[in-house]
Amino acid sequence: MPHRSLRPVFSKKLLHYAIGNCPLGWILVAHSTVGLCAVILGDDPDALPGELQVRFPQADLIPVDPATDAYLGQVIGLIESPQAAVEVALDIPGTPFQQHVWAALCQVSPGKTTTYAEIASQIGAPGAARAVGAACAANPVTIVIPCHRAVGSDGSFTGYRWGVERKRALLEIEAKQ
Repeated sequence: MPHRSLRPVFSKKLLHYAIGNCPLGWILVAHSTVGLCAVILGDDPDALPGELQVRFPQADLIPVDPATDAYLGQVIGLIESPQAAVEVALDIPGTPFQQHVWAALCQVSPGKTTTYAEIASQIGAPGAARAVGAACAANPVTIVIPCHRAVGSDGSFTGYRWGVERKRALLEIEAKQ
């Protein structure tokens, strides 16, 4: 019997996305059949799909009507009313460490902040504040996982992937609620 070689078959991921305007500028929300997989903020709506394609180079991107996209509405709703209880299905891979950091961030109440060092201690990794910062930077669904609530040990608004001004704006919106 001749030897057959098996070739793996990789399925392309289909991602649906919608772009809308929010209090932070433009926002792109992308989701798979499993759940939300990306939230991207920016100043130029035309540039956002390109950034999504860079994140998911093997994905087929399908634009949808922003007016009917439930995920877009939910994420914008979280920006405008951070106290609102919203359950969003997620499709986000991450290391176990990242998952622990992201879960800890979700426990921080809107309008409150915590430090990277506090999160590191909370998840049993004291001394890993820089790694916590890296996990925040790797967060694929900003707003939903509120990485903007993590600040430096001195309370300063250290880096935020979408800009310190957006971080400040998010925290100001939350403080008003």
